[in-house]
Amino acid sequence: MSPLATLAYARPAMAAFAAMGVLWGTFAAALPDLKAMLGVDEAQLGLLIFFTPIAAISAMLVAPAFGAALGRAALPLSVALMAGAFALPGQTTLLWVFPLAMACAGAATGLTDVLMNARVAAMETQRGLHLMNLAHAAYSFGYAGGAILTGVLRGAGWSPAWVMGTMAAVGLICALATLERDGRIDGLRKPKDGTAVPLGLVPVIGGGIVLIAFMTENAAENWSALHIEQTLGGSPEQGALGPAALALTMGFSRLGGQWLAGRVNPFTLMRLGAVIAAIGAFVAAQAGGPGMAYLGFIVMGIGASVLAPTAFSLVGQMSAPGARARAVARATLLGYFGYFFGPPLLGVIAGAFGLRMAFVFAACLVGAIFLLAPLMARQRT
Repeated sequence: MSPLATLAYARPAMAAFAAMGVLWGTFAAALPDLKAMLGVDEAQLGLLIFFTPIAAISAMLVAPAFGAALGRAALPLSVALMAGAFALPGQTTLLWVFPLAMACAGAATGLTDVLMNARVAAMETQRGLHLMNLAHAAYSFGYAGGAILTGVLRGAGWSPAWVMGTMAAVGLICALATLERDGRIDGLRKPKDGTAVPLGLVPVIGGGIVLIAFMTENAAENWSALHIEQTLGGSPEQGALGPAALALTMGFSRLGGQWLAGRVNPFTLMRLGAVIAAIGAFVAAQAGGPGMAYLGFIVMGIGASVLAPTAFSLVGQMSAPGARARAVARATLLGYFGYFFGPPLLGVIAGAFGLRMAFVFAACLVGAIFLLAPLMARQRT
């Protein structure tokens, strides 16, 4: 299949990934203004967004039933709900309302994430293609675009309400692009006739790798703007370039990962990515100015870019056809404990020891890939 035909085929799933990237990139770049609006410190902000993962995981548990019930409308509707939810955090200055707004954003994100990853896994097996890196690249480019545009709008004096409302409209446009004639995701529910194939350890180990990858990646994305502005004295525009530099690097690196898929042993690729990501996190932690921090985020992005897509793809490949969608859904559920608990955890660490130590923790955490990758490889035998 030609590159253009591959892009056209993957367009619905890529639009969902791009929407999620735009919305979370906006949130990360707007975080300094949200923090100022609420009048809290890093540790308090981390606690305020702690309800986000709880809502997300709850939504992930019902995502298979949601997808099975709504068929091809499930993914477009979940993306539209996510876009609407992300307009909410910028609209409130009340401390008790903000966690509720973030819970809505988390729930819609969790719902969307299970469905879009399962859809990509189905697309890969239907055509024998490697699409996971391409889809995750769409997330990274969307994240970078959302962060950069948010930095521009913040620099122009826009309030969080206007910034997040505007970017929510972009997310709704992406939701329209997810529509497809045959977008049903089969296999999300366990068969009722007792013929269900056991999932085994593959989605558990793969989900653990995704957990570490997302905890490292998204913690850096969510706290890099604050690190540049507060620790290193950067401007709002410079702060927004932190998550943007990380996301852009991950986007281009995932395009490279799309080419490498099938050419390099996936377990070797994950180990190499873990080493590079750890080096980048250490550089960001020791940065003396925004320029050095950008370098750290770029190196970190190169390494982290291949971890989650490779793990997701392996879960799909190593699972039985009748259990593939359920396996990917379970790996997504486990992995997104890291996606959502990473930022609050680093917020607590930053509040106690400073943002530099938070990035040191991220560097150490990614080393656990060296324990999980061999365990997953053994499941092939």
